[in-house]
Amino acid sequence: MIGHAIRLLYSVARNRRGWTSLPRLLTYTITFRCNARCRMCDSWRIESQDELATWELERICRQLPRMAAVRLTGGEPFVRPDLPEIARVLEERLQPVALCISTNGFLTQRIVDYCERRERRVPLRLIVSLDGSEQKHNEVRGNRHAWSSAIETVRSLASRQRHLRLTLGVNQTIVDEEGFDQYRQLRAILSEFDVVFSSVIAYQASAMYRVDREPAILPQEPGAFAAFGHLSPDGLRAWLELAEEDLNRMPLLDRLARRYYLRGIGNRLLSGRAAPQPPCVALNSHLRLLPNGDVPTCQFNGRIIGNLRRDKFTNLWHCATAADQRAWVRRCAGCWAECETLPSGVYSGDLIRALRGNRSKTRLPI
Repeated sequence: MIGHAIRLLYSVARNRRGWTSLPRLLTYTITFRCNARCRMCDSWRIESQDELATWELERICRQLPRMAAVRLTGGEPFVRPDLPEIARVLEERLQPVALCISTNGFLTQRIVDYCERRERRVPLRLIVSLDGSEQKHNEVRGNRHAWSSAIETVRSLASRQRHLRLTLGVNQTIVDEEGFDQYRQLRAILSEFDVVFSSVIAYQASAMYRVDREPAILPQEPGAFAAFGHLSPDGLRAWLELAEEDLNRMPLLDRLARRYYLRGIGNRLLSGRAAPQPPCVALNSHLRLLPNGDVPTCQFNGRIIGNLRRDKFTNLWHCATAADQRAWVRRCAGCWAECETLPSGVYSGDLIRALRGNRSKTRLPI
Protein backbone atom coordinates (compact mmCIF):
# COMPACT_ATOMS: atom_id res chain seq x y z
CA MET A 1 0.00 0.00 0.00
CA ILE A 2 2.87 2.39 0.74
CA GLY A 3 4.28 1.74 -2.72
CA HIS A 4 0.91 2.51 -4.32
CA ALA A 5 0.62 5.74 -2.32
CA ILE A 6 4.08 6.87 -3.43
CA ARG A 7 3.26 6.10 -7.07
CA LEU A 8 -0.02 8.01 -6.74
CA LEU A 9 1.76 11.12 -5.46
CA TYR A 10 4.35 10.81 -8.23
CA SER A 11 1.56 10.55 -10.84
CA VAL A 12 -0.25 13.56 -9.39
CA ALA A 13 2.91 15.68 -9.58
CA ARG A 14 3.57 14.72 -13.21
CA ASN A 15 -0.05 15.11 -14.34
CA ARG A 16 -0.35 18.59 -12.84
CA ARG A 17 2.72 19.63 -14.80
CA GLY A 18 1.46 18.09 -18.03
CA TRP A 19 4.26 15.52 -18.15
CA THR A 20 3.85 11.99 -19.46
CA SER A 21 3.43 9.38 -16.75
CA LEU A 22 2.98 5.63 -16.67
CA PRO A 23 -0.58 4.31 -16.34
CA ARG A 24 -1.92 3.53 -12.87
CA LEU A 25 -5.48 2.64 -13.90
CA LEU A 26 -6.36 0.11 -16.60
CA THR A 27 -9.86 0.14 -18.10
CA TYR A 28 -10.14 -3.03 -20.17
CA THR A 29 -13.17 -3.41 -22.44
CA ILE A 30 -12.98 -7.18 -22.71
CA THR A 31 -15.79 -7.47 -25.28
CA PHE A 32 -18.29 -5.34 -27.18
CA ARG A 33 -20.72 -8.25 -27.20
CA CYS A 34 -23.78 -7.72 -25.02
CA ASN A 35 -27.00 -9.50 -24.13
CA ALA A 36 -28.83 -6.19 -23.55
CA ARG A 37 -30.18 -3.77 -26.14
CA CYS A 38 -29.76 -0.50 -24.29
CA ARG A 39 -31.22 2.75 -25.60
CA MET A 40 -28.13 4.79 -24.75
CA CYS A 41 -25.42 2.40 -25.98
CA ASP A 42 -24.55 0.90 -29.36
CA SER A 43 -22.09 -1.67 -28.04
CA TRP A 44 -24.40 -4.56 -28.94
CA ARG A 45 -24.53 -3.28 -32.54
CA ILE A 46 -20.75 -3.36 -32.98
CA GLU A 47 -19.45 -6.30 -34.97
CA SER A 48 -17.60 -8.77 -32.76
CA GLN A 49 -13.85 -8.19 -32.85
CA ASP A 50 -10.94 -10.60 -32.63
CA GLU A 51 -10.81 -10.57 -28.84
CA LEU A 52 -7.57 -11.13 -26.98
CA ALA A 53 -7.06 -14.66 -25.72
CA THR A 54 -5.95 -15.02 -22.12
CA TRP A 55 -2.43 -16.06 -23.17
CA GLU A 56 -2.16 -12.86 -25.24
CA LEU A 57 -3.41 -10.79 -22.32
CA GLU A 58 -0.81 -12.40 -20.05
CA ARG A 59 1.96 -11.51 -22.53
CA ILE A 60 0.69 -7.90 -22.61
CA CYS A 61 0.49 -7.67 -18.82
CA ARG A 62 4.14 -8.69 -18.47
CA GLN A 63 5.02 -5.42 -20.21
CA LEU A 64 2.72 -3.16 -18.20
CA PRO A 65 3.57 -1.40 -14.92
CA ARG A 66 1.75 -2.35 -11.72
CA MET A 67 -1.72 -0.85 -11.59
CA ALA A 68 -3.48 0.66 -8.62
CA ALA A 69 -6.83 -0.45 -10.03
CA VAL A 70 -8.21 -2.47 -12.93
CA ARG A 71 -11.71 -2.00 -14.35
CA LEU A 72 -13.36 -4.64 -16.54
CA THR A 73 -16.21 -3.49 -18.72
CA GLY A 74 -17.96 -4.20 -22.02
CA GLY A 75 -20.37 -4.80 -23.66
CA GLU A 76 -21.22 -7.28 -20.95
CA PRO A 77 -18.06 -8.77 -19.42
CA PHE A 78 -19.73 -11.97 -18.23
CA VAL A 79 -20.71 -13.07 -21.76
CA ARG A 80 -17.07 -14.17 -21.98
CA PRO A 81 -16.89 -17.57 -20.25
CA ASP A 82 -13.16 -17.02 -19.69
CA LEU A 83 -13.71 -13.91 -17.54
CA PRO A 84 -12.47 -15.71 -14.38
CA GLU A 85 -9.19 -16.49 -16.14
CA ILE A 86 -8.94 -12.93 -17.47
CA ALA A 87 -9.39 -11.57 -13.95
CA ARG A 88 -6.81 -14.00 -12.55
CA VAL A 89 -4.19 -12.94 -15.09
CA LEU A 90 -4.78 -9.25 -14.39
CA GLU A 91 -4.62 -9.72 -10.62
CA GLU A 92 -1.47 -11.82 -10.69
CA ARG A 93 0.44 -9.74 -13.23
CA LEU A 94 -0.67 -6.18 -12.37
CA GLN A 95 -1.22 -6.62 -8.60
CA PRO A 96 -3.93 -3.96 -8.27
CA VAL A 97 -5.33 -2.77 -4.97
CA ALA A 98 -8.83 -3.39 -6.33
CA LEU A 99 -10.61 -4.98 -9.28
CA CYS A 100 -13.87 -3.44 -10.51
CA ILE A 101 -16.32 -5.18 -12.86
CA SER A 102 -19.39 -3.49 -14.35
CA THR A 103 -22.25 -5.79 -15.33
CA ASN A 104 -25.89 -5.69 -16.37
CA GLY A 105 -26.45 -8.59 -13.99
CA PHE A 106 -28.33 -10.77 -16.50
CA LEU A 107 -26.15 -13.88 -16.08
CA THR A 108 -26.84 -14.34 -12.38
CA GLN A 109 -25.48 -17.86 -11.91
CA ARG A 110 -22.28 -17.15 -13.84
CA ILE A 111 -21.72 -13.97 -11.82
CA VAL A 112 -22.37 -15.63 -8.46
CA ASP A 113 -20.15 -18.60 -9.37
CA TYR A 114 -17.31 -16.25 -10.21
CA CYS A 115 -17.66 -14.35 -6.93
CA GLU A 116 -17.68 -17.61 -4.97
CA ARG A 117 -14.80 -19.33 -6.76
CA ARG A 118 -12.29 -16.52 -7.28
CA GLU A 119 -9.20 -16.56 -5.06
CA ARG A 120 -10.07 -13.25 -3.34
CA ARG A 121 -6.50 -12.02 -3.09
CA VAL A 122 -7.73 -8.71 -4.47
CA PRO A 123 -10.92 -6.98 -3.25
CA LEU A 124 -13.67 -7.00 -5.87
CA ARG A 125 -16.08 -4.17 -6.58
CA LEU A 126 -19.05 -5.40 -8.61
CA ILE A 127 -21.31 -2.72 -10.12
CA VAL A 128 -24.74 -3.89 -11.28
CA SER A 129 -26.80 -1.64 -13.56
CA LEU A 130 -30.39 -0.84 -12.54
CA ASP A 131 -31.97 2.12 -14.31
CA GLY A 132 -35.30 2.19 -12.52
CA SER A 133 -38.05 -0.06 -11.23
CA GLU A 134 -39.04 -3.09 -13.28
CA GLN A 135 -40.93 -1.57 -16.21
CA LYS A 136 -38.53 1.32 -16.71
CA HIS A 137 -35.40 -0.79 -16.39
CA ASN A 138 -36.66 -3.37 -18.88
CA GLU A 139 -37.51 -0.56 -21.30
CA VAL A 140 -34.08 1.10 -21.03
CA ARG A 141 -32.18 -2.20 -21.31
CA GLY A 142 -34.35 -3.57 -24.13
CA ASN A 143 -34.96 -6.91 -22.42
CA ARG A 144 -38.12 -8.03 -20.61
CA HIS A 145 -36.06 -10.13 -18.18
CA ALA A 146 -33.54 -7.39 -17.39
CA TRP A 147 -35.01 -6.43 -14.01
CA SER A 148 -35.70 -9.92 -12.70
CA SER A 149 -32.17 -11.09 -13.55
CA ALA A 150 -30.35 -8.03 -12.22
CA ILE A 151 -32.27 -7.83 -8.94
CA GLU A 152 -31.70 -11.56 -8.40
CA THR A 153 -27.96 -10.97 -8.82
CA VAL A 154 -28.10 -8.21 -6.21
CA ARG A 155 -30.18 -10.34 -3.85
CA SER A 156 -27.84 -13.32 -4.21
CA LEU A 157 -24.71 -11.36 -3.28
CA ALA A 158 -25.75 -8.48 -1.01
CA SER A 159 -25.71 -10.38 2.29
CA ARG A 160 -22.45 -12.22 1.48
CA GLN A 161 -20.19 -9.30 0.66
CA ARG A 162 -17.84 -9.60 3.62
CA HIS A 163 -17.42 -13.35 3.16
CA LEU A 164 -16.75 -12.95 -0.58
CA ARG A 165 -14.43 -9.94 -0.12
CA LEU A 166 -16.82 -8.02 -2.31
CA THR A 167 -18.28 -4.53 -2.41
CA LEU A 168 -21.58 -4.51 -4.26
CA GLY A 169 -22.76 -1.37 -6.00
CA VAL A 170 -25.83 -0.49 -8.02
CA ASN A 171 -25.58 2.19 -10.68
CA GLN A 172 -28.51 3.91 -12.36
CA THR A 173 -28.08 5.58 -15.74
CA ILE A 174 -30.55 8.45 -16.08
CA VAL A 175 -31.60 8.66 -19.72
CA ASP A 176 -34.58 11.02 -19.47
CA GLU A 177 -36.71 13.11 -17.12
CA GLU A 178 -38.48 10.04 -15.75
CA GLY A 179 -35.13 8.85 -14.41
CA PHE A 180 -35.27 11.39 -11.58
CA ASP A 181 -38.45 9.83 -10.16
CA GLN A 182 -37.00 6.38 -10.81
CA TYR A 183 -34.06 7.33 -8.57
CA ARG A 184 -36.49 7.80 -5.71
CA GLN A 185 -38.15 4.47 -6.41
CA LEU A 186 -34.84 2.63 -6.66
CA ARG A 187 -33.49 4.01 -3.40
CA ALA A 188 -36.64 2.69 -1.66
CA ILE A 189 -36.36 -0.72 -3.33
CA LEU A 190 -32.66 -1.04 -2.54
CA SER A 191 -32.99 0.07 1.08
CA GLU A 192 -33.26 -3.60 2.13
CA PHE A 193 -29.85 -4.36 0.61
CA ASP A 194 -26.44 -3.26 1.85
CA VAL A 195 -25.26 -1.79 -1.45
CA VAL A 196 -23.68 1.46 -2.61
CA PHE A 197 -26.33 3.11 -4.80
CA SER A 198 -25.51 5.95 -7.19
CA SER A 199 -26.60 7.33 -10.54
CA VAL A 200 -25.11 9.14 -13.52
CA ILE A 201 -26.51 11.22 -16.35
CA ALA A 202 -26.27 9.51 -19.73
CA TYR A 203 -24.34 11.57 -22.27
CA GLN A 204 -25.53 11.99 -25.82
CA ALA A 205 -22.87 9.93 -27.61
CA SER A 206 -19.57 8.14 -27.14
CA ALA A 207 -16.94 7.58 -29.81
CA MET A 208 -16.04 4.22 -28.30
CA TYR A 209 -19.55 2.77 -28.45
CA ARG A 210 -20.61 4.06 -31.88
CA VAL A 211 -20.99 1.66 -34.78
CA ASP A 212 -19.30 4.15 -37.13
CA ARG A 213 -16.46 4.67 -34.60
CA GLU A 214 -16.26 8.40 -35.32
CA PRO A 215 -12.84 9.49 -34.04
CA ALA A 216 -13.86 12.37 -31.77
CA ILE A 217 -17.16 13.36 -30.16
CA LEU A 218 -16.64 15.86 -27.39
CA PRO A 219 -17.85 19.19 -26.01
CA GLN A 220 -16.72 22.12 -28.11
CA GLU A 221 -16.32 24.48 -25.17
CA PRO A 222 -15.60 24.14 -21.44
CA GLY A 223 -18.69 23.46 -19.35
CA ALA A 224 -20.74 21.95 -22.17
CA PHE A 225 -22.53 18.64 -21.55
CA ALA A 226 -24.95 17.07 -24.03
CA ALA A 227 -27.32 14.77 -22.13
CA PHE A 228 -28.87 11.77 -23.86
CA GLY A 229 -32.46 12.87 -23.18
CA HIS A 230 -34.36 15.98 -22.10
CA LEU A 231 -33.80 16.93 -18.46
CA SER A 232 -35.62 19.85 -16.83
CA PRO A 233 -33.68 22.20 -14.54
CA ASP A 234 -36.21 21.68 -11.73
CA GLY A 235 -36.00 17.91 -11.99
CA LEU A 236 -32.22 18.06 -12.06
CA ARG A 237 -32.05 20.29 -8.99
CA ALA A 238 -34.38 18.02 -7.03
CA TRP A 239 -32.31 14.95 -7.97
CA LEU A 240 -29.05 16.66 -7.03
CA GLU A 241 -30.42 17.63 -3.62
CA LEU A 242 -31.65 14.10 -2.95
CA ALA A 243 -28.40 12.55 -4.16
CA GLU A 244 -26.51 14.92 -1.86
CA GLU A 245 -28.55 13.73 1.11
CA ASP A 246 -27.77 10.13 0.24
CA LEU A 247 -24.02 10.73 0.34
CA ASN A 248 -24.00 10.32 4.11
CA ARG A 249 -24.91 6.64 3.68
CA MET A 250 -21.83 5.95 1.58
CA PRO A 251 -18.31 4.90 2.61
CA LEU A 252 -15.85 7.79 2.66
CA LEU A 253 -14.14 7.22 -0.69
CA ASP A 254 -17.45 6.73 -2.49
CA ARG A 255 -18.77 9.87 -0.82
CA LEU A 256 -15.82 11.94 -2.04
CA ALA A 257 -16.09 10.63 -5.59
CA ARG A 258 -19.86 11.08 -5.79
CA ARG A 259 -19.76 14.61 -4.39
CA TYR A 260 -17.15 15.52 -7.00
CA TYR A 261 -19.26 14.06 -9.81
CA LEU A 262 -22.48 15.73 -8.59
CA ARG A 263 -20.83 19.12 -8.33
CA GLY A 264 -19.46 18.85 -11.86
CA ILE A 265 -22.66 17.61 -13.50
CA GLY A 266 -24.78 20.20 -11.70
CA ASN A 267 -22.54 23.07 -12.74
CA ARG A 268 -22.44 21.95 -16.36
CA LEU A 269 -26.14 21.26 -16.85
CA LEU A 270 -27.53 24.15 -14.81
CA SER A 271 -25.08 26.96 -15.54
CA GLY A 272 -22.70 25.74 -18.27
CA ARG A 273 -19.81 26.22 -15.86
CA ALA A 274 -16.71 24.02 -16.14
CA ALA A 275 -16.08 23.35 -12.48
CA PRO A 276 -14.46 21.18 -11.38
CA GLN A 277 -12.20 20.87 -14.42
CA PRO A 278 -9.32 18.50 -13.68
CA PRO A 279 -6.34 18.06 -16.00
CA CYS A 280 -7.30 14.99 -18.05
CA VAL A 281 -5.13 11.93 -17.46
CA ALA A 282 -6.16 9.97 -20.58
CA LEU A 283 -3.05 8.34 -22.10
CA ASN A 284 -1.18 9.17 -18.92
CA SER A 285 -2.34 7.67 -15.64
CA HIS A 286 -5.35 6.12 -17.42
CA LEU A 287 -4.82 3.39 -20.01
CA ARG A 288 -7.74 2.00 -22.02
CA LEU A 289 -7.51 -1.36 -23.75
CA LEU A 290 -10.08 -2.56 -26.31
CA PRO A 291 -11.08 -6.21 -26.96
CA ASN A 292 -8.62 -6.69 -29.85
CA GLY A 293 -5.68 -5.03 -28.09
CA ASP A 294 -6.16 -1.53 -29.53
CA VAL A 295 -5.32 1.43 -27.28
CA PRO A 296 -7.66 4.39 -27.89
CA THR A 297 -7.20 7.94 -26.67
CA CYS A 298 -10.32 8.09 -24.50
CA GLN A 299 -14.03 7.39 -24.52
CA PHE A 300 -14.76 10.44 -26.67
CA ASN A 301 -11.82 10.13 -29.04
CA GLY A 302 -11.58 6.80 -30.82
CA ARG A 303 -8.19 7.51 -32.39
CA ILE A 304 -6.04 4.37 -31.91
CA ILE A 305 -2.42 4.99 -30.94
CA GLY A 306 -1.37 1.37 -31.39
CA ASN A 307 -2.16 -2.24 -30.61
CA LEU A 308 -0.64 -4.15 -27.69
CA ARG A 309 -1.14 -7.44 -29.49
CA ARG A 310 1.59 -6.42 -31.93
CA ASP A 311 3.34 -3.40 -30.34
CA LYS A 312 5.55 -3.39 -27.27
CA PHE A 313 4.08 -1.24 -24.53
CA THR A 314 7.14 1.01 -24.13
CA ASN A 315 7.25 1.69 -27.86
CA LEU A 316 3.52 2.39 -28.06
CA TRP A 317 3.43 4.61 -24.96
CA HIS A 318 6.22 6.85 -26.24
CA CYS A 319 5.44 6.86 -29.98
CA ALA A 320 4.70 9.97 -32.04
CA THR A 321 1.00 9.12 -32.33
CA ALA A 322 0.71 8.92 -28.54
CA ALA A 323 2.45 12.29 -28.20
CA ASP A 324 0.06 13.84 -30.76
CA GLN A 325 -2.97 12.46 -28.93
CA ARG A 326 -1.71 13.70 -25.56
CA ALA A 327 -1.47 17.15 -27.14
CA TRP A 328 -5.09 16.71 -28.27
CA VAL A 329 -6.08 15.75 -24.71
CA ARG A 330 -4.45 18.92 -23.36
CA ARG A 331 -6.47 21.02 -25.85
CA CYS A 332 -9.75 19.21 -25.12
CA ALA A 333 -12.55 21.35 -23.67
CA GLY A 334 -13.25 18.57 -21.17
CA CYS A 335 -16.04 16.01 -20.75
CA TRP A 336 -17.89 15.03 -17.60
CA ALA A 337 -18.28 11.29 -18.07
CA GLU A 338 -17.70 9.66 -14.70
CA CYS A 339 -15.41 6.95 -16.09
CA GLU A 340 -13.04 9.62 -17.47
CA THR A 341 -13.34 12.49 -15.01
CA LEU A 342 -13.03 10.57 -11.73
CA PRO A 343 -9.65 9.07 -12.73
CA SER A 344 -8.60 12.56 -13.76
CA GLY A 345 -9.78 13.97 -10.44
CA VAL A 346 -7.83 11.34 -8.49
CA TYR A 347 -4.60 11.29 -10.51
CA SER A 348 -4.35 15.06 -10.83
CA GLY A 349 -5.15 15.68 -7.15
CA ASP A 350 -8.09 17.86 -8.21
CA LEU A 351 -10.73 15.78 -6.43
CA ILE A 352 -9.34 16.56 -2.98
CA ARG A 353 -8.52 20.16 -3.87
CA ALA A 354 -11.97 20.84 -5.29
CA LEU A 355 -13.85 19.37 -2.37
CA ARG A 356 -11.67 21.01 0.30
CA GLY A 357 -12.02 18.08 2.64
CA ASN A 358 -14.64 15.39 3.04
CA ARG A 359 -17.16 17.60 4.86
CA SER A 360 -17.62 19.95 1.95
CA LYS A 361 -21.12 20.15 0.45
CA THR A 362 -21.98 20.11 -3.21
CA ARG A 363 -22.64 23.71 -4.21
CA LEU A 364 -25.66 23.55 -6.45
CA PRO A 365 -25.96 26.28 -9.11
CA ILE A 366 -28.84 28.72 -8.77
